[in-house]
Amino acid sequence: MIDLKVLRDNPDAVRASQKARGEDVAIVDKALAAEETRRSAIAEFEKLRAEQNALSKSVGSAKGDEKATLLANAKELANQVKAADAKKSEAELLAHNELLGISNLVDNRAPIGGEADFVVLEEIGSPRDFSKEGFAAKDHVELGKLLGAIDTERGAKVSGSRFYYLTGVGALLEFALVNYAISSAVKAGFIPVIPPVLVKPAAMEGTGFLGQAAENVFHLEADDFYLVGTSEVPLAAYHMDEILEEKSLPLRYAGYSSCFRREAGTYGKDTRGIIRVHQFDKVEMFTFCKPEDADAEHQRLLQWEKDFLNAMEIPYRVIDVATGDLGSSAIRKFDCEAWIPTQDAYREVTSTSNCTEFQARRLNIRFKGESATQAVATLNGTLVAIPRMIVAI
Repeated sequence: MIDLKVLRDNPDAVRASQKARGEDVAIVDKALAAEETRRSAIAEFEKLRAEQNALSKSVGSAKGDEKATLLANAKELANQVKAADAKKSEAELLAHNELLGISNLVDNRAPIGGEADFVVLEEIGSPRDFSKEGFAAKDHVELGKLLGAIDTERGAKVSGSRFYYLTGVGALLEFALVNYAISSAVKAGFIPVIPPVLVKPAAMEGTGFLGQAAENVFHLEADDFYLVGTSEVPLAAYHMDEILEEKSLPLRYAGYSSCFRREAGTYGKDTRGIIRVHQFDKVEMFTFCKPEDADAEHQRLLQWEKDFLNAMEIPYRVIDVATGDLGSSAIRKFDCEAWIPTQDAYREVTSTSNCTEFQARRLNIRFKGESATQAVATLNGTLVAIPRMIVAI
């Protein structure tokens, strides 16, 4: 969540950020009002508690009728304290929920606008023109069938649309990509992790995936577990409610997991093949670092993504994602998009986001400096998302 001090001291900046995202601006004033109510409720509760403590001391030394009167007053005051405590709890919950509705403050370097308003930062490699070579390129579905690598028909038969099997060389290609990604990450100083893919609501909420992204999450209602859409979720929550040592930062993890997405709102998009599916495997980079180091770390994550794509010898471009297309936790995001010749278009294959202290405040992850504890910054980046990398290859 955002810093309460920023909300109170500079609400206009928060309003401007919400507007840049295309999100609710009025929630800023609602959050301010709820915060004022919370503070008033706490003050009232503490005042009554102080009166109750003072009265308790008086009762102990009183006698006779005076003591009886004081006991009656104490009983009435106890009821008032109980009511004030309930009111305080209600106000705290409301203030918390209103604050959860405000997204992270966008970086002023991020382009303003919607999905189509990104800025191309660089292009690497030259897209191959197959027509000049005298033949029509086959897409990944055709090639997958020819090679016995991708089976979407049986995937649909067994599980429904947007499911698939990787078989033979397709399965071997996934193993090779994952092995290369993890090996590269370990050489760069990342700790490899295989995290759980079922998480509690606190982990999902803490990472920002129960707000605007909730419709794309699979929820197991009977057990109140969520299937993660990215290992960013369990990696971020790994140090939930912990205080890290400053000397241990940055902490870098490379998580390999299956990911699950409902793909709500994408009806009719990418229905052919494995570009947009309900289940896929991915290697995700995740960093905990000091806030002042987050911007430089963001560039490092991007460079590691570029290094991977360069090794694949795939033409791609890097874009600075516009504010209206950012996740609620991110202040800035870079996407790497690979050239897909059969679509005559660049398609996203990796992304990296700087979430500053937003997730850490929600998850209560801090580090201990020389004088006090403060929230860490968190960043994430895709090293390889298997289906899209296979499509690009």
